[in-house]
Amino acid sequence: MCAQALEPVQALAGLARPLCIAAHDAGGAEVLSSLLLRTGALAAGDVRLALAGPARAVFERKLGDILIQTLADALDGAGSLLCGTGWQTSFEFDAFCAARARSIPSIAVLDHWTSYRERFERGGVRCLPDALWVGDDDALRLARELLPGLPTTLVPNAYFAEMRERLAQLSSARPARAKPGLRVLYVCEPVREPALRQFGDERHWGYTEEEALQFALDTLPRLGLPIGEFVLRPHPSEAIDKYDAQLARCALPAVRGGARELLAEVADSDWVMGLNSMAMVIGLLAGKRVWCAIPPSPAACVLPQAEILMLRDHLPR
Repeated sequence: MCAQALEPVQALAGLARPLCIAAHDAGGAEVLSSLLLRTGALAAGDVRLALAGPARAVFERKLGDILIQTLADALDGAGSLLCGTGWQTSFEFDAFCAARARSIPSIAVLDHWTSYRERFERGGVRCLPDALWVGDDDALRLARELLPGLPTTLVPNAYFAEMRERLAQLSSARPARAKPGLRVLYVCEPVREPALRQFGDERHWGYTEEEALQFALDTLPRLGLPIGEFVLRPHPSEAIDKYDAQLARCALPAVRGGARELLAEVADSDWVMGLNSMAMVIGLLAGKRVWCAIPPSPAACVLPQAEILMLRDHLPR
């Protein structure tokens, strides 16, 4: 990291107690739960957990038997709020609003690199936290550009630290390959339905997920490198047979993935390919070559990591 970072233990020590931690979406919950796990902050007994939705399962999986309170109870008499910034509901947005109404200092933990302003708006109403925590230099740069004036602190992403350790373990235990050539893990991501829901046009971004996959399947053989196996991992929300038409026309040795955990499939791959998936960032953490398969179109990869290669920029001339 280029910017000076505040270690997680120091960052948590600087927050007034009792500390309320609120989360709904899984991304923020992974970061916050890892932060507690790696610093042992729960042992002090002055941390309150207000969890809903996917966050409950994330915290319980990683922290075991925990006391979960309502947001109102957790904020009652709290000294500060540390909160995720999810999209699935207004739970975390409501937490910032409630903290502000009670004059409780609030800190938002940004776990991604997109839509920073929009995370703090609902129905035309904006409610900003008092400060931001980001986990890497890319997020720090974006936060300073998009939310100028908000104090922003770089606190290394504890969840990423966990994943690096786990990926190293999986890589060291990886069995010898039966097939020569590169193993490409393609991580699918729904595009059509979100575009239709948000903009009324399933090709709003200039492509669909099926078109992106077909572009990858058509382009990979033209790179002149031996592909030993193409592993297609559907998104958890997708039907397992969604891409059968593309696989049926595939000239590569393709198999369907997804039966194992994502980290195991990343560890077993040489390349990771996707559109804008967090799995691509996990690929970078694992030291893999990572490609964005968005086909030629005005759309760009929203992930800011410079190491991600655009497949469309490497077409043979």
